Amino acid sequence: MAIALPAPIAGYFEADRDEKPEAIAPWFAEDAIVEDDGKTHVGRDAIVAWKVEYTKAFTSVAEPFAIAEDGDEVIVTSHVTGDFPGNPIDLRYFFVLRGEHIARLKITP
Repeated sequence: MAIALPAPIAGYFEADRDEKPEAIAPWFAEDAIVEDDGKTHVGRDAIVAWKVEYTKAFTSVAEPFAIAEDGDEVIVTSHVTGDFPGNPIDLRYFFVLRGEHIARLKITP
């Protein structure tokens, strides 16, 4: 079932399916922060580098199936499949938006 996502979040998930990990860059603010797997990546260049490294190591597809809001966070739950340890898994993506960009993203199980 498709869910309605704010444009920057929908763009992120669509770009995440792209074979070019750099495709996520335009969806993030220049000073955005991503927290994933115990590491923090600050700035668009660091976020693209994180995605490039992840893509070199694993393939995965995230299928969002639920959305909720908590204060300034938009929480998207996705079913993620691929060739990574723990496959498959449902992950929660905590987005903070600033205009048409993602200012912050935290990914947790």
